[in-house]
Amino acid sequence: MKTDDLVAMLATGAAPAPRRAAGRRLALAVLAGVPLSFAILLTEYGVRRDLVQAMFWPMFWVKVLFPLCIAAAAFVAVQRLARPGVPVRRAWIGIAVPLLVVWVLAAMSWFNAPPEERMPLLMGESWRICAVSIGLMALPVFAAALVALKGLAPTRPALAGAAAGGLAGGVGAAVYALHCMELTAPFLAVWYVSGIAVPVVLGAVLGPRLLRW
Repeated sequence: MKTDDLVAMLATGAAPAPRRAAGRRLALAVLAGVPLSFAILLTEYGVRRDLVQAMFWPMFWVKVLFPLCIAAAAFVAVQRLARPGVPVRRAWIGIAVPLLVVWVLAAMSWFNAPPEERMPLLMGESWRICAVSIGLMALPVFAAALVALKGLAPTRPALAGAAAGGLAGGVGAAVYALHCMELTAPFLAVWYVSGIAVPVVLGAVLGPRLLRW
């Protein structure tokens, strides 16, 4: 068979992939993972008892919204990285801005506090379990996102894995915030960011191994 005939045969019936297929697949992965993250929260940790009262405090919303902003920007990044030749564009900026905001708030709180109060602001009462807990609650979304990516076509698997980790870490941190009693910016800037970084690093390491074509 001639080469041209073979190419023509293989191309018969070929059609463009549905637009936004990557976004839909990843959205389904998030929808599958989030209920499991909440299940971990409710069975292993529980929701803070003063949740309704806490919802009137601005720092509570900072604690919930900054990881959700990271997750949203990482979702945009990962669905672009899931397709060959699609630039990430400004999605990385969307990840960086919430981090910069919480770090600025942390610096202001740290330097305005008396020296004897600075370490309590940073360490809180739950620093030992914070990052691990966020990583645990991120795990269902992280696993589902990697499965979704496996069925797509990422050409930069390390970056795609890291972006999937950012998506999962942001979701996990927002879920954990419903249990966590800490409300200081230095604590969030160190321990919440560390918890989000856990699946990011894991995704960057596993991506080249799990997402290769």
